[in-house]
Amino acid sequence: MAGSPLQRLHALGQSIWLDYVQRGMIASGELKRLMAADAVTGVTSNPSIFEKAIDESTEYDEAIAGASRPPAAIFEDLAVADIGAAADVLRPAYDAADGGDGFVSIEVSPTLAEDTEGTIAEATRLWRRLNRPNVMIKVPSTAAGCAAVRRLIADGINVNITLMFSLQHYDAVADAYMSGLEVRAGQGKPLTPLASVASFFVSRVDAKVDPKVPEALRGKVAVANARAAYARFRTTFSGPRWEALARRGARLQRPLWASTSTKNPAYSDVLYVDELAGPDTVNTMPPATMEAYRAHGQPADRLGGDFQDVMGALPGLGIDLTQVGEELQREGVRAFAESYAKVLSSIEKKRQALVGGRP
Repeated sequence: MAGSPLQRLHALGQSIWLDYVQRGMIASGELKRLMAADAVTGVTSNPSIFEKAIDESTEYDEAIAGASRPPAAIFEDLAVADIGAAADVLRPAYDAADGGDGFVSIEVSPTLAEDTEGTIAEATRLWRRLNRPNVMIKVPSTAAGCAAVRRLIADGINVNITLMFSLQHYDAVADAYMSGLEVRAGQGKPLTPLASVASFFVSRVDAKVDPKVPEALRGKVAVANARAAYARFRTTFSGPRWEALARRGARLQRPLWASTSTKNPAYSDVLYVDELAGPDTVNTMPPATMEAYRAHGQPADRLGGDFQDVMGALPGLGIDLTQVGEELQREGVRAFAESYAKVLSSIEKKRQALVGGRP
């Protein structure tokens, strides 16, 4: 198979999304170059990414200095501008995939993780404000978030469901998606080109369980957990319930592998890309992981590989991945909220510095 490792990964049927966005990379044509050279067909964002972009460049200074609104409103203005611009650059990928790829994700406020109605209201407002078909609104897979997903899908809003760590999270997210589609179908509304991805976080699982397992299992639980979710995906989206929706034009809710940078330096820096390559999926990579994969990735369909031996060994070690998943989700919600507060603080500090300390 010809082409770079990233291009070959795309040829296997896995979409490559960049887990980073910065105003300069859009204006300079860097995102467009990545689309051409590395088959990048999507972008994801979160408050941590925006904080880094704002802190590390002067590209946002003029907009921040000229703003008199509260930091949360300034942040939304900056994020919406970048997400909209990235969506415009990626629109050809969306059109080429007939609405099945080419998406840019923007996150609702992490402070709404346990607020169904608040999530619905903010997601709907962001969707309308961006007004582009290739935007996805990121919603966490908490119980409140899944309830919001059902409504958002029924209302025809593309959703990227995040902070999934366990099979139980996956089941809840897949059901929310299909339930929303069923409501929409029952209202006689079209199911095309509505799209959704289920973002399954990977590396944090190994970071949590590695200290509790023997050396032979270290660096393997996260991959096994993701492969088990992929097997569940294949089962979930093949039965009569799904087929009834597919006949009406519904799209697969593709699994997305998130948190794919390797936390343990002893492991391959492309571990969570190489071992989770396969069709009908997305891998969202930070720039360093994408660069590493470009250099020495070995793409092959490995998602169907064994996971049962690893998963079967965990109960005997006293490890319950359902409980691990709940703990990781709580930690993730808290970390996202802290990142959001941090970016708002950074914006206010920068604004004060740019205007000479005047309020």
